[in-house]
Amino acid sequence: MKRLLSLLLGIAAICVLLAFSANKLQSTSGDSSAKVLNLYNWGDYIDPALITKFQKETGYHVNVETFDSNEAMFTKIKQGGTSYDLTVPSDYMIEKMRAAHLLKPLDKSRLTGFANLDARFTNQSFDPHNRYSVPYFWGTLGIIYNDQSIKPEEVQHWNDLWQPKFKNKIMLIDSTRDVLGFSLVSMNQSMNTTNPAILKAAQAKLNRLSPNVKAVVADEIKMYMTENEAPLAVDWSGEASEMIANNPHLHYVVPTEGSNLWFDNLVIPKTAKHYKAIYAFLNFMLKPENAAQNAEYIGYATPNKKAKALLPKSIRNDKQFYPSDRTIANLQVYSDLSPHTIGLYNDLYLEFKMNHH
Repeated sequence: MKRLLSLLLGIAAICVLLAFSANKLQSTSGDSSAKVLNLYNWGDYIDPALITKFQKETGYHVNVETFDSNEAMFTKIKQGGTSYDLTVPSDYMIEKMRAAHLLKPLDKSRLTGFANLDARFTNQSFDPHNRYSVPYFWGTLGIIYNDQSIKPEEVQHWNDLWQPKFKNKIMLIDSTRDVLGFSLVSMNQSMNTTNPAILKAAQAKLNRLSPNVKAVVADEIKMYMTENEAPLAVDWSGEASEMIANNPHLHYVVPTEGSNLWFDNLVIPKTAKHYKAIYAFLNFMLKPENAAQNAEYIGYATPNKKAKALLPKSIRNDKQFYPSDRTIANLQVYSDLSPHTIGLYNDLYLEFKMNHH
C-alpha cells in the first residue's frame, strides 16, 4: 500500500482489535473447521463496516492483524508462526512470495465475480493469469501542485521539475524505486532497468534536481502540502487524494510519458487453513457494491469495473485517480529485482539523499 498509516487514526481501536485478534488467533487458528477468517492487512485498509457486514452475512468471524511494509509481512509469513488465511502484498512482493513458495494457488472454480474486474488490471507480469492473486486496489506515482502559485501547464511532465524557478519548492516521497524511477522515465528509460550505467545517469540527473528539492520525507508530505508549506511534491495517488480532500488548491498529475502503476492484491499464504471463509470473503469483496463502498472509504482506485460504475460521478470521472487509457498504457509496474540490483538502487539513492543535505 502506498500510504503510510496516519498513526493517530484509530490507534486505540486498532490496539483493542489486535489484543482481541491475538486471543482469537491463538484459540482458533489451528482449527480448520472454525468459523473464522484470519486477515493480515495494511493498517486502515478496509472499511470496518464491510467486516461487520461480512460477519453478519456469513457467520464467519474476521480476525484482523496489520503490517506496515511488504517486507515485514513477508518475514512474518515466511516464519510461519501464525496461520493467516489472506494477506495483501503489492505487485513485486507477489513475485517474491511465489518464488519463496509462500503462496497457495487460487481455485478459480470457487470464485464468483472475478469477471467484474477490469481486464487492464488482471494478468499482470507479476502474476500471469492471476494464478495467485485477486486485485484489491491500484494507483500511480505523480506530481502534486498547489494552484495558488503554480499553473497546471507548468507541471505536466517529469522534466518540468528541473526548471530553475522551482528552487527549494519540491517535496519528494522517501522511496528508492520511485525517486530513481521518475528520473529514469524522464530519460525515456525503464523503471526496472538493471543497467548500472543508466542507473548512474539517473542519479546524476537527480543530483541536478537537488537545488529544487526542499525535503525528502515520508508521511509529513501530507502536512506540508495541506498547510501550503510547499507548492510541489512527488507522491502516490492515495496520499494525493488525502491531501486534496484537505486542501482544494491541490491537484494531482500523472505524466503521460509514464510513471509507476502499482497494485495491492489479495493472496492466500501457505499458512491458510479456513478455505470456506477465504472464498466467501474473496467473493464478498468482488461484489460491485462492496468494492465500491471500500473504494469510497479508502480513497484509492478500484480495479473492479462494475464497482467503479457505482461510484459517484465526481470520483469515477476524476482523471487524477482514474487516468485515461493513453496514460495507463505508458505506466510501468515494478519488477522484483535481484538483491544485487536492489543494492545498487539503494546505494545510488542514499548518495543522492546525502548529497542533497
